[in-house]
Amino acid sequence: MLLRLSLSICALGVALGGTASAQDDVVIGYAAPSLDGAQAQIQGGFVVGAEQRGWKVISVTSGGDAQKQINDVNDFITQGVAAIVAVPDDSAGICVAVAAAKEAGIPFYTIDRAPAGCEIDMVVLSDNYLGGKQAGEAMVAHLTEKYGAPKGTVLEITGNLAQNVAQLRGAGFDDVINQYPDIELIIKPGDWDAAKGVEIVRDVASAQPVDGIYMHSDCVYAAGTVQTLKEIEQFAPAGEDGHVFIGGIDGCSDNLDLIRAGATDQTSGQPIPDFGTLVADFMEKKFNGEAIEPGEVVQEGALWSPGRLEKTDVGMMLYLSTTSITRDNVEVPGLWGNQ
Repeated sequence: MLLRLSLSICALGVALGGTASAQDDVVIGYAAPSLDGAQAQIQGGFVVGAEQRGWKVISVTSGGDAQKQINDVNDFITQGVAAIVAVPDDSAGICVAVAAAKEAGIPFYTIDRAPAGCEIDMVVLSDNYLGGKQAGEAMVAHLTEKYGAPKGTVLEITGNLAQNVAQLRGAGFDDVINQYPDIELIIKPGDWDAAKGVEIVRDVASAQPVDGIYMHSDCVYAAGTVQTLKEIEQFAPAGEDGHVFIGGIDGCSDNLDLIRAGATDQTSGQPIPDFGTLVADFMEKKFNGEAIEPGEVVQEGALWSPGRLEKTDVGMMLYLSTTSITRDNVEVPGLWGNQ
């Protein structure tokens, strides 16, 4: 089981090189793209972990503006926060903020997305490559069942490809699909924009029949994808002729309902609420001066367990396993979309 330490505020003050006389002295800056949907769940998990330790969290949102997020981090540095946690708008762009925090001696963590080109203290995120791979394998199984061999046309709607999370979700899926030359893969950048996703589905599926659609985020794209297929008269429930197989990543509650209804078929569920609590766990270890070593991370009862902690060129990376969700296991209580 993952070791959870109890750290006094006085010990934390010493670890940070100062004297913490009260719980309110420990302030963490949290920089997020938004605080709705999955982002609200991620931030909520961190706030729970922080408040259990008596830490105060200041949360700000960028609205998807990478420069504003850098400015937000600079504000945290000016305030002298004990540590900074971010969900990067731009994996490379966040390195400007990381450099400023490092110069000020402030630990830096990211959740859900990793930086690109700079080293931080830790990243906690899903194994997004695994999630894409699970979706790809489910897609291949469907096409093989449909045609007797893996062939057909598949549309992939990406996230923001400036972010490593979208790059990994694409790589995991594409590495599976590209093994089969008779599968035509059409990749369109959706940038985590629901309206853009609708436009992509309408344009591509109106021009040619598609056998499957892979969404980098079911939270963003699932509802619009299903509705658009209905509007262009290309929707059929699972098990009926003409059904378009729809897979993805995230595991939002709305898409779990669509899976139950046979409108969509698979998603690779993330352990969203655990991201933030795990960051708080490891942040406490660092404050306490405890060495953090690569290896397996186990938490009894967690669907993501075991996770793996690796030393990478961007710092320590904790990968949490995704869960491939279909109608066979959509009722599992531990799925975050069911909580």
